[in-house]
Amino acid sequence: MTSLRQFQPQDLLRMNLTNLDPLTENYNIDFYLHYLTKWPSLFTVAEDQEGNIIGYMMGKVEEDPLWVKLTHNYLPWHGHVTALTVAPQMRRLGLAQALTKALERGCEEQRAWFVDLFVREGNKTAVRLYKGMGYSVFRRVVSYYSDDPTGGKEGEDAFDMRKPLSRDKERSHIRKNGKNYRVMPEDIYYG
Repeated sequence: MTSLRQFQPQDLLRMNLTNLDPLTENYNIDFYLHYLTKWPSLFTVAEDQEGNIIGYMMGKVEEDPLWVKLTHNYLPWHGHVTALTVAPQMRRLGLAQALTKALERGCEEQRAWFVDLFVREGNKTAVRLYKGMGYSVFRRVVSYYSDDPTGGKEGEDAFDMRKPLSRDKERSHIRKNGKNYRVMPEDIYYG
């Protein structure tokens, strides 16, 4: 049986099943601890019955600063999926959906307008997963990733995918045909 719980500092020493996977982005310890101290309710781990960490979700809530409000790229109070990973042997069991739903609940409690995330255009499995959970492409960030794992080009585009939350009754933070709405990485504010 798998259980979800809040991330604890000692978990940093127990993340091998997830972080040794080549599809998982690894960060330095300061980055993980920053999320734990600033957004503890949005940092969740999945444990198996032996206590092994088999997945985790790092998220945050934020709003762009006021000076960005003068641009068309301004983001109001929203949730963001920073990292979601599940150990390879535990995939396709619903853990990614459970972790994502936990983050969405936390963002609802904090009155966020939507949850967003960035995913490689070529990561068809993840794009399909998120679409199945109600996310849609809001915009394409051209050459967001500096590498292209397929070797096809110098960089790879990211899809900025969003799911509106209950506060966004008008659905004003999503758009149709977002794949065709292109922005450059420098057009995005990174808080």
